[in-house]
Amino acid sequence: MGIKIRLTIMNFLQFFIWGSWLITIGAYWFQTKQWSGAEFGAIFSTMGISSLFMPAIAGIIADRWVSAQKLYGIFHLLGAVMLAIIPRIDDPTTFFWLMLVNMMFYMPTIALSITVAYSSLKKEGLDVVKNYPPIRVWGTVGFIVAMWVVSLFHFEVSAVQFYVASSASVLLGLYAFSLPDCPPSPQQTEKKSFLNALGLNAFALLKDSKMALFFIFAMLLGAALQLTNMYGDTFLHDFKNIPAYQDLIAVKYPAIIMSISQISETLFILTIPFFLKRFGIKNVMLFSMIAWVLRFGLFGLGNPAEGLWMIILSCIIYGMAFDFFNISGSLYVETQSDPRIRASAQGLFMMMTNGFGAFLGSYSSGIIIDAYFLNADGSKQWPEIWYAFAGYALVVAILFAIFFKHKHNPNELQHIKH
Repeated sequence: MGIKIRLTIMNFLQFFIWGSWLITIGAYWFQTKQWSGAEFGAIFSTMGISSLFMPAIAGIIADRWVSAQKLYGIFHLLGAVMLAIIPRIDDPTTFFWLMLVNMMFYMPTIALSITVAYSSLKKEGLDVVKNYPPIRVWGTVGFIVAMWVVSLFHFEVSAVQFYVASSASVLLGLYAFSLPDCPPSPQQTEKKSFLNALGLNAFALLKDSKMALFFIFAMLLGAALQLTNMYGDTFLHDFKNIPAYQDLIAVKYPAIIMSISQISETLFILTIPFFLKRFGIKNVMLFSMIAWVLRFGLFGLGNPAEGLWMIILSCIIYGMAFDFFNISGSLYVETQSDPRIRASAQGLFMMMTNGFGAFLGSYSSGIIIDAYFLNADGSKQWPEIWYAFAGYALVVAILFAIFFKHKHNPNELQHIKH
């Protein structure tokens, strides 16, 4: 089996696990458990909390002591155990702690999967910029398939969604041990500093003002991604409380409508090599930020009936919003990093987007919504919520355009191709 197919299977399962519950956990939380919104925000913050340190730690371990693919497999097997226990929990506090442990195992695997893919492609002498996006797109396909399985079988409000994720996690954990070896960097004979010995030298990237600014914007965009994950599915579910909308397809199968976002990803991810070559990394990331403004704004304007086209268009735009920053961002980190700290650098990028960014988005949005966007009966003022999110994304885009300085060089990605 060729390396491209092997990495494609890895990416498919990687995001199938996440897609099994990430978008639909809100329906399970509010419809089945009927727990509070404040507690729900805490659940989503587990992604941010775990990403504050676990991807970086995993990157250090993979750079210094354990082969990346082995660590990747171990984390998925441990995560599978947590996912299998979660459905048995009836207390939101215990649910929080189990989900936190689960995310401590899962979040590092995103960066580790990138490390394994880049390393394996380079060993085969393949062009990373050209060959990785078509491989990564199958991760999005896995996410879509998981969402459709959960929605069509009506697992959206059921604990079964966690069993589906657990089963896939076991499969990927075992499969990981068959992937090409990605050993730690060879030990240097010269005396190493304390930071080098622990692999913490990846944090030296923050000494560069340009890289520090990039990571700050990575955090701010990570917050935007968290907002759409948290509220997209439950936003459509809430239309069932309005008689005129309750029998519409978009309300009955919201996860399927939301999966258009991931379908869009599969298309936009294939355009990344062209856009990077034509416009450069900075402009591609700026396009992503503008796309977030449109994503949120169209949600605010749309509804499941005559406004369904705006919701669908928002989901299509999501592909650009997500891919153009996350994939281009990981490639940018790769261009700025010494190969000896590649896993640590990707872990640092993940820490800023899915760590600080996710925590910022989940925690602050819950407070803001409770304070300013609730009706007297406790229902959410959805249009105003989405407009506020759009305003946030617009401010981030303007600041990025002004302060992040990066001159486009058509050959800037050449050195990571092989």
